Amino acid sequence: MLRSTLRFTGLCAGLLICANAMALSLGDLSQGDATGGLKDALTQGAQIAVKQLGKPGGFNNNPEVKIELPGKLGKVASKMKAFGMGDQVDQLETSMNQAAEAAVVQAQPILVNAVKNMSVDDAKGILSGGNDSATQYLNKSSREQIRTKFLPIVKQATDKVGLAQKYNAFAGQAATFGVLDAKSANIESYVTEQALDGLFKMIAEQEATIRKNPAAAATSLAKKVFGTL
Repeated sequence: MLRSTLRFTGLCAGLLICANAMALSLGDLSQGDATGGLKDALTQGAQIAVKQLGKPGGFNNNPEVKIELPGKLGKVASKMKAFGMGDQVDQLETSMNQAAEAAVVQAQPILVNAVKNMSVDDAKGILSGGNDSATQYLNKSSREQIRTKFLPIVKQATDKVGLAQKYNAFAGQAATFGVLDAKSANIESYVTEQALDGLFKMIAEQEATIRKNPAAAATSLAKKVFGTL
């Protein structure tokens, strides 16, 4: 009888501890834990996104981020394919995606540094913000610096393709007439912006995964923090 009572008491105590742990809210965490857990998760998300996109075919084989010729140039490309010039168009599009893959690797140290420099106020805003607030923070804090790194790498890669020069001539005229956005007026700018968009899209997917399933976080602190949201 005594043993049964002790077991029952122990079970009740265990359930109470579990209930208290489950009831843990963001407000119960220290600022250090909240900020540290968020930094762990953000670093993880950035590293995974860069790894996914920086491998061969990272852009070209992923329909979510694959870079294709924009707007009316895309329509022109379709006509070129119809007239037997498809190989040139394919070569250009392949080089665009390969350039993005080569460039995106340069983003990782910049993203990690942006995470390290995150303030407590930044962390509070992210943790109490929307489902992509962490990605938005990284976009705002690091996009310009990453763009500067990407541009020369993309230019070096695309300059090797003959059709790239024709793209620039055509796109420059199209931008003058308002047919294309100014950021698409030359191939290196266009590919760079597309690569940046793809990068932050993939980071947003990582953020969404961890928010939905905190167990996917790599560290116990990140699991703890996102488990309260």
